[in-house]
Amino acid sequence: MELLCNAPAHATVPDRYVFPPEKRAALQLDNDLTHDDITLPIIDLHHGALSHDRRIQVAAEIIAAGKDFGFFQVVNHGVEDDAVQAFRDAAAGFFALPAEEKLPYCSYDKSKRFRLATSTSYDRGETRYWRDYVKFRCYPPSDDNVRCWPSKPASFAPCLVEYCEAVHGLAQTLLGLIAEGLGLDAGFFAGDLSGGDTHMSVNYYPPCPDPSVTMGLLAHCDRHLLTLLSQADVAGLQARHNGRWLLVRPVQGAFVVNFGHQMEIVTNGVLASVEHRAVTNSAAARMSVATHVHPTDGCLIRPAPELVDEAENPAKYREFLFSEFMEAYDAADASREDVLDSFKIHRS
Repeated sequence: MELLCNAPAHATVPDRYVFPPEKRAALQLDNDLTHDDITLPIIDLHHGALSHDRRIQVAAEIIAAGKDFGFFQVVNHGVEDDAVQAFRDAAAGFFALPAEEKLPYCSYDKSKRFRLATSTSYDRGETRYWRDYVKFRCYPPSDDNVRCWPSKPASFAPCLVEYCEAVHGLAQTLLGLIAEGLGLDAGFFAGDLSGGDTHMSVNYYPPCPDPSVTMGLLAHCDRHLLTLLSQADVAGLQARHNGRWLLVRPVQGAFVVNFGHQMEIVTNGVLASVEHRAVTNSAAARMSVATHVHPTDGCLIRPAPELVDEAENPAKYREFLFSEFMEAYDAADASREDVLDSFKIHRS
């Protein structure tokens, strides 16, 4: 496996990373994207110290942001900066290991609990994405999960445990607020809907000599329930908004939050899963740490009855097991329309 992180800095972009002109991000950007007229909403969680009235307000802000953008950023979220930086440093240390020490982890086998790869397994075209990544199960720190984590750098496992404990707590806080904002019981998302192993994707995008001809990651929607992303201070994430691509500008100490397909289905389309992608830059390496909250494989997914009205707002999706959705997502190569169409209720 030819990893970007194993290679010296490139002076030019190798042909295998050059996208045809019609697929390049530079030709898909609206000129207004460089302006500051549209930014993602920033939600202040006040370190969890929310009065009753403030909690109602924050829940409403989250739902409004979700309906408009499908994305928002949270600050004063309670995850300590030191914990975030410590794990980011450990993850960067893993990518910087000698090639031979990373080789045992290299795999495109999605059943592996920790794997290192490059580009993506979803776009089967010949052009590669300018990205290396590790994917693994990060929470809970069970024996089955921990034994698959790398032993080097030595800080990786302890820093990961501390980081994931904190992010798990934040995710549960957000899910409670989302439920309340939708008029559901605060514990609606507890249990099987958020009780699967939490997965993590750490994406490494080295500096690219010509970002105009490359892509970091294909446009896609997430297949799970909720994603919390640490992108630090290097931009590169773009979200689709009203037909154009919006750059998600980094906010100091913030997490970027977006909804997965399961959130869209459970809310009967109230909170949509929005397409997003990654672009490259020539100035600095970028590393994003995405934490994905999953249902259990056996979780029965369906629109919440409270959000269905057979006369005014009938169910848009049929019932299914989450494991069935995972198979359909892989078969559809992460295509939003193709995968959702498999579960939509089509009415004449």
